[in-house]
Amino acid sequence: MLIRFITLIFLLLSITTPSLAQSDPKALIDQLGKASFKQAEELIGQIAATGDPRVVPALNAFGEGDLYARKSDGAVFITKAAGANFALIDPLTGETAGEAPKSAFTKIKVNNNLRRAIRSALGGLTLLSPDRAVRLAAAQAVLQSPSAENLELVEAALAKETDAEVKTRMEEARAVSVLASDRSADEKRAAIKTVASLGGREAIGILMSVSSTIDGSLRPDLDSAISGIEGQLLLWDAGQNVWYGISLGSVLLLAAIGLAITFGVMGIINMAHGEMVMIGAYSTFVVQQVIRTNYPGLFDWSLAIALPVAFLITAAVGLVIERGVIRFLYGRPLETLLATWGISLILQQAIRTIFGPTNQEVGNPSWMSGSFALGGMTITWNRLWIVLFSLTIFFALLTLMKRSSFGLQMRAVTQNRRMASSMGIRTPLVDAFTFALGSGIAGIAGVALSQIDNVSPNLGQSYIIDSFMVVVFGGVGNLWGTLVGALSLGVLNKFLEPSVGAVLGKILVLVLIILFIQKRPRGLFALKGRAVEA
Repeated sequence: MLIRFITLIFLLLSITTPSLAQSDPKALIDQLGKASFKQAEELIGQIAATGDPRVVPALNAFGEGDLYARKSDGAVFITKAAGANFALIDPLTGETAGEAPKSAFTKIKVNNNLRRAIRSALGGLTLLSPDRAVRLAAAQAVLQSPSAENLELVEAALAKETDAEVKTRMEEARAVSVLASDRSADEKRAAIKTVASLGGREAIGILMSVSSTIDGSLRPDLDSAISGIEGQLLLWDAGQNVWYGISLGSVLLLAAIGLAITFGVMGIINMAHGEMVMIGAYSTFVVQQVIRTNYPGLFDWSLAIALPVAFLITAAVGLVIERGVIRFLYGRPLETLLATWGISLILQQAIRTIFGPTNQEVGNPSWMSGSFALGGMTITWNRLWIVLFSLTIFFALLTLMKRSSFGLQMRAVTQNRRMASSMGIRTPLVDAFTFALGSGIAGIAGVALSQIDNVSPNLGQSYIIDSFMVVVFGGVGNLWGTLVGALSLGVLNKFLEPSVGAVLGKILVLVLIILFIQKRPRGLFALKGRAVEA
């Protein structure tokens, strides 16, 4: 009897010992040394299932490629290079275990599938962390890497969670884990609705990943959820295109608004207008260089400092051009066009001589860096500030035109130059200061464009044709027409580009404007007045 009893005890031990070893984190980690990729993925799930937080460093080291197995006994260590040797760290306790030659170890290989499994496991292990940020990151990790092994951990953490944002993220993580598990059809149906509420392409990816394994009865729910998300994405994509169009339109508005004044008041086709934009951008570059060298703490104020500098410099250049060349060519449009084109080439070459032909670096202040999400759209801060800035310049200029004596004189000259002159308005001075004002606004546009485009001698050439199209389309000399024309052409360009490409899109826009001008030669908002000069 005694012999039989001892035999029974040994038999029970031989059965239970392997299962005990399987729950021992150290034993599971050591098995990684001889496991295939498939086996390693299963072991990661078992290691995470122990719920032992001490395995986190080992899993991190595994994902980073710092886990090695000793050839002699298969023991696994976290290693750090120490010359020709490895400094050994126990993967569970974190204690140092001496040094050993690198040749005595084999690296435990890791691939992308294992890294995803590791991220998921780490997410599950840190769901109960006392740190809110850690729990939120853990829930996000589980959400991105669905795994049935994490389901119990997620549910346990969800039962204890009190923070509303973290709890919502955990509920979403639970839903994706349910879809990867063998739970009931009703639970999976509810999980599909939860994942669908996430929206976006991430939710579609999660639902598509389980489409091949999900029960056929859930297929209509899955297809309905995916089609609903795709419909939402189409709307958000359209909204994103509208935003891109408004952003482009604000850039065109900045570049064209000065041209609208000079072209409208003076009838001058100024081919050097783009170079005023370029000079404004280079003024920003010079201001930032001075600040970087002498006052680095003021860098966030560099654009505010550059605005008046760029305006004054470009206004002065415009005044010199008008007084030195253009005033002798009034009433001779072809000669004016050729003269201003020659001036543009001279200014480009002067900039190349001073600053070189290559692009110059103009930095973004901290408040213009980065982006934020608005629903399904991504809004960059620099584009948002440029939109607001261009609207500010527009309304400031509109106020100047409507509420100041100088604006009144400009409008009088625009509508009837001879009558304005007979009323005592000094039209040559109005012309000079109008040209200077238009050039100064172009310089301000250069400050804004330096934040989103390359600052080079060719900067202005990228916008001169588009600026003329905006002015002609909106109505020569009409600021509201310039605003509507810029935004309309910007949005139209962005809706055409995905289907026909950027170049063909611009060609189509040009063709449409030509057809439009055939019907309305004076643009959308034609100026009204006694313009007969007979």
